[in-house]
Amino acid sequence: MITCFIRYEIDPFKKDEFTEYARNWGQAIPRCGADLIGYFGPHEGSATTAYGVYNIDSLAAYETYRARLMADPLGQENYAFSKRERFILKEDRIFLKNVSMPHGALVKP
Repeated sequence: MITCFIRYEIDPFKKDEFTEYARNWGQAIPRCGADLIGYFGPHEGSATTAYGVYNIDSLAAYETYRARLMADPLGQENYAFSKRERFILKEDRIFLKNVSMPHGALVKP
């Protein structure tokens, strides 16, 4: 299992548009095969940083998921919405593996 972290730089005057975008992904991402942890928007501190986080089984599964997302009607609509409204200024994506599992397990010497 790997986790995809998407870091967004958003227009601080278009936080409502980003929220709509995030809610749309809340429907489309799970339907297309990823385990959505959530989208996180500005609250305190930076008014321009937001995140999307989801789990996927592997990079191969990610490629299949991305193809489904591109073909999904809500996915297509959401991509078009973000381009039209231009609330995303920058987007970075990184895949990380949880190396602390299992949490709280005792390590025997």
